[in-house]
Amino acid sequence: MQGMDPGRLVFVGGLHRSGTTPLARALAQHQEISGLSGTGVAEDEGQHLQDVYPRIRSYGGMGRFASDDRAHLTETSPLVSVANRERLLRSWAPYWDLDRRLLLEKSPGNLIMGRFLQTMFPGSALVLVMRHPVVVALAMQKWNPVLVAGNGRRRVSLPGLVEHWLQAHEHLRADAAQLDRLHVLRYEDLIDDPATRVADLADLLDLASPVDTSDLRRGRSDRYAREWEAMRTGAPWKRRARRLIEERYGDRLARYGYDVGDVTSAQAWAGIWPR
Repeated sequence: MQGMDPGRLVFVGGLHRSGTTPLARALAQHQEISGLSGTGVAEDEGQHLQDVYPRIRSYGGMGRFASDDRAHLTETSPLVSVANRERLLRSWAPYWDLDRRLLLEKSPGNLIMGRFLQTMFPGSALVLVMRHPVVVALAMQKWNPVLVAGNGRRRVSLPGLVEHWLQAHEHLRADAAQLDRLHVLRYEDLIDDPATRVADLADLLDLASPVDTSDLRRGRSDRYAREWEAMRTGAPWKRRARRLIEERYGDRLARYGYDVGDVTSAQAWAGIWPR
């Protein structure tokens, strides 16, 4: 893949259940952008197609990977090399339409790999989606094993999933000042006014025409809001989990504009450097 402009790449990331998939699909439908397709791997994620860096499964998988400092790749990683850049491009290229101007790759781990990706692909863009951590934690329950899954992934408690959310986004906060083309979207803002939010992103990517946002719909957090509310008076272990999240993480989450009492919306914030 020698000669390919690394600035053509657009990396999308965010924790599982944060809304990265619908955003990536909307972008990939644009005539100037090609997403990975026909890969045969989960969610067409580029992490599963390459062998340069470990997949998040190596660090405990969803709900755990950001807790392992080894998953936080930066420009100091020994994996940074021209040879590895070419190896990554060769692994992804068969699943892109190379005639399109921009080439999109989505994986959850991109959330904490921005400095590494920017070094490997100078001029590339990093688009990250964040969603209310309580909703993310509740939405992940269907994949949370009772104890240990067949692939060895261990259960993470609801408060543990919220702690993981904070660990991941605090890595991002620390990295942000060193990232040149970073665009962070909160899911709540995105679905509240998708045309405006995606228009801002289109400006970053210098798209000649709007992105179709018709599939970005409201209401997908409502069931989790009902579940969270029911935990106030539910079984003792559910009441305890809610109380722990409120007491331990309420103030920290407020820096990102998230209120533990309202999981369907977000408050004003100051970008990736929360107030």
